Amino acid sequence: MAKIMLVDDAAFMRMMVKNALTKSGYTDIIEAQDGAEAVKKYAEEKPDMVFMDITMPNMDGLQALKKIKEDFPAAKIVMCTAMGQETMVIDAIKSGASDFIVKPFNTERIVDTANKILGG
Repeated sequence: MAKIMLVDDAAFMRMMVKNALTKSGYTDIIEAQDGAEAVKKYAEEKPDMVFMDITMPNMDGLQALKKIKEDFPAAKIVMCTAMGQETMVIDAIKSGASDFIVKPFNTERIVDTANKILGG
């Protein structure tokens, strides 16, 4: 089964995404609460895909995306963004993001995105 990493500074957002994925059979889930932790955990765990928030303390999602893609060009990273952050989304796609999801999340969209990226 695929390993998925969730990166968001809000624990309740990680829990919401985790619950949606777990109900669909994705049980190998790693969590990180900011970009710096995401970069470190990505290198250690090598997840099959990542759901990453853009706006976080310490290191934001765009910086973490660029750093992970630099070290692991094949990384599959989906950016999670609030409404009205279109410029950041464009930067993320240019920097190698696989896709993006807009908050508030639709749980079906989370699972569909995971299935699409992981070929499930």
